Amino acid sequence: MIAEADARLHSAADASFALGLAGVEISTRHVQRIALQIGAEMAVQRDEKAVQRRRRELPARVASTPEVVAVEVDGGRLRTRAAGCGPGVHEYKNKEDKIACLVTLDSEVHEADPHPEPPESFLLPRRVQRLVQQMQGLSGDKPQEEAGQADASAAAGQPAEPSDRPEAPRKHVRTCVASMADCHSFGPMVAAEAQERDFYRAQRRAFLGDGAAYNWGIQRGYFPDFEPIADFLHVLCYIYLAAWGVGAGEAERWSIYVSWLRACWQGRAQEVIEELRVCQGRVGEPPEGEELDAKDPRRLVAEALSYLSNNHSRMDYPRYRQQGLPVTSSLAESLVGEFNARLKSKQKYWDRPGGAEAILQLRAAVLSEDDRLARFFAQRPGNPYRRRKAS
Repeated sequence: MIAEADARLHSAADASFALGLAGVEISTRHVQRIALQIGAEMAVQRDEKAVQRRRRELPARVASTPEVVAVEVDGGRLRTRAAGCGPGVHEYKNKEDKIACLVTLDSEVHEADPHPEPPESFLLPRRVQRLVQQMQGLSGDKPQEEAGQADASAAAGQPAEPSDRPEAPRKHVRTCVASMADCHSFGPMVAAEAQERDFYRAQRRAFLGDGAAYNWGIQRGYFPDFEPIADFLHVLCYIYLAAWGVGAGEAERWSIYVSWLRACWQGRAQEVIEELRVCQGRVGEPPEGEELDAKDPRRLVAEALSYLSNNHSRMDYPRYRQQGLPVTSSLAESLVGEFNARLKSKQKYWDRPGGAEAILQLRAAVLSEDDRLARFFAQRPGNPYRRRKAS
């Protein structure tokens, strides 16, 4: 109960206060100690499963194989400090946390693209502008780091399509994996979770991510038979910013954006790439070794051109929709926001290396929709309700 309260609320202090209201008097520091201990134990269990998967000894824990599954990978940055240096923040560093969202889906296969035109929400100027600002961290109210992760993941992660559209894949069960580890260690963790949920035998499988190279390294290494799909929300942001960089006025900029949006949505990304090359020739190449302003047209066009060129093979959106697969990683984006609600704020600095790692495990457990925290405590040595094995 103590560890769960810490994982569900915004801080150990909040958990201590809530437990006090329930008649359990416990200090904030004691809550922290218990949460870190349980989280560390869960991290060990997670790593052991990754080893079992590598040895082909990890069985599926589900009763039946799902039909449609998706693995979405995203992440952010947390503030960390050196441990054992006394009160205060010592040797402050931003460190990356990686988060994977594994979902089973309900969807249908269609004879043709069920929705060849972009959603109306992508054609509303004010909404699109707000979405881009939040995802790219360009809001004037917050520094880029905060806007780009804390609020953006929740706002940008909102489903871009109305939930009553019958052709949109519908989420069934979500579980998640989180870690401060590098991509080489994170891939096996995600693969172990997919193995336990029997994802590899699903009939339709998708892997979604943004343009980060490590995402596609994980896909190639551990999910080669999953359909790789570049998150359309990131595509939208890049072409929107590029259109604003080359357009002469607001009306022209919006017209360019809508044209490029429709082309990418309909699987004609190569046309947009060609137009971006023309635009790059007109505005000029970014000077080598020179840091350009974030709103410099040369930079905006170059970034959009690079993103679309690198992900062109993962942008066949009509075919994905026809197969009943998702085209955005909105579930992972929103999941990042749910993790950030516990782990990220201007006042939170996590001890390196293990502070955030332990809390990430607890948070992942309470955000997974399979009662895994209760199962962990039921199987944990010393649990009074666990039946002892006969000697």
